[in-house]
Amino acid sequence: MLSEDLTTRILAAVDAQFDAQLERTAELVATPSLRAGEEPAQDLIEQQLRDLGLDIDRWTIDSEELRAHPGFGKPTVDYSVMTNVVGTYRPREESGRSLILNGHIDVVPEGPEEQWSRSPWDSEIRDGWMYGRGAGDMKAGLIANLFAFDAIRKAGLELTGRVHLQSVVEEECTGNGSLAALLRGYTADAVIISEPEEDSLVRANVGVLWFTVRVSGNPTHPREMANGFNAIDAAYEVIGALRELEEEWNSQRGDHPYFEDLDHPINFNIGGISGGDWPSSVPAWCELRVRVATYPGTTADDAWAEIVRCVETAAAGSEGVHGSRPSFDVRLTPDGFYAEGYVLEPGSDAEALLEETHRAAFDRELTSFTTPGYLDGRVFVNYGDMPTLVYGPVSESIHGFDERVSIESVRRCTKSMALFIASWCGVREG
Repeated sequence: MLSEDLTTRILAAVDAQFDAQLERTAELVATPSLRAGEEPAQDLIEQQLRDLGLDIDRWTIDSEELRAHPGFGKPTVDYSVMTNVVGTYRPREESGRSLILNGHIDVVPEGPEEQWSRSPWDSEIRDGWMYGRGAGDMKAGLIANLFAFDAIRKAGLELTGRVHLQSVVEEECTGNGSLAALLRGYTADAVIISEPEEDSLVRANVGVLWFTVRVSGNPTHPREMANGFNAIDAAYEVIGALRELEEEWNSQRGDHPYFEDLDHPINFNIGGISGGDWPSSVPAWCELRVRVATYPGTTADDAWAEIVRCVETAAAGSEGVHGSRPSFDVRLTPDGFYAEGYVLEPGSDAEALLEETHRAAFDRELTSFTTPGYLDGRVFVNYGDMPTLVYGPVSESIHGFDERVSIESVRRCTKSMALFIASWCGVREG
């Protein structure tokens, strides 16, 4: 850990720039970066990385190597127009440890704007919170990475370890952006991902699979309904079968460390449903968009095979006390996340240092927790064997209406990360 003098200088540097940090965050929040529309926001990030004097690497993420990787999720957008941006700092003489500061630029859709109390893109600051889509998830953290790094220089110090500041796409739907950065050769002795994590450290998180289920029916006129087959009705049979599998997997939580105390760690979300062509025709088709969580240690292939068996069994029909249930045609297609979960094993030097820097910034002990959501930490832990600290500010209503992030939490997390960067990479007087 740093001396008291260096700690004081770095914390003061964060405070001195904090108004500018909020301005840059608000500018980024006010720049929509929905999937396949991230480039204007990436332009802002690239310029800020250039202003820091970093070496810039910006590239389209599509590659044969990426598509062949077992952690690749099948995309539904054109990757030829989607870029990652990485700014790299290399010291004159590299004697310290290296670090990746990672964040994602993409945000989820805002939903009906009339259900927000303000525009999703106005980045208003009110009552200690910054509002807007992506304010919490995770543009405040992404900008905090840059200002935590810059605080070292503003404190009159020079880092002695290499640092890569990454702004990646596709975190919200495949994880392919961070995976593309790893495959491009970006590795380090540790990683920080400044996701909105309630001023805490993520110990473990689930894997995620996205897929579409298409059920085929037999259209007829409703006056001859018995001669047709309703694909929407059949889709509910599929949903029922998936709910049974969901409960079965949740009953196994005691077999998975860090998940045993969660009430419902495995969630199956029916995130979209569409079907039919005409109110007066028995629907010939129905599609379900589904997101499924899995435990760490369960491969995506094994989970997928079990899901396919579950749905195909439901589609096979049955004979029961209430009569027969006809079979129907069904097709499953992966179309997004195909990601396995991970556990951050305790005991790393990186975690021990974060405990110290968190204590210095927050004046309390660091806590950790398990989340049933997806995080890009799985890329660096599972495929890069790097200790990865997912750690960031308090937020509310991420993916919901009136998403917001706590201003004071952002300040303190930035201070903790700045102290971490200086201690981990090493510093000399600049």
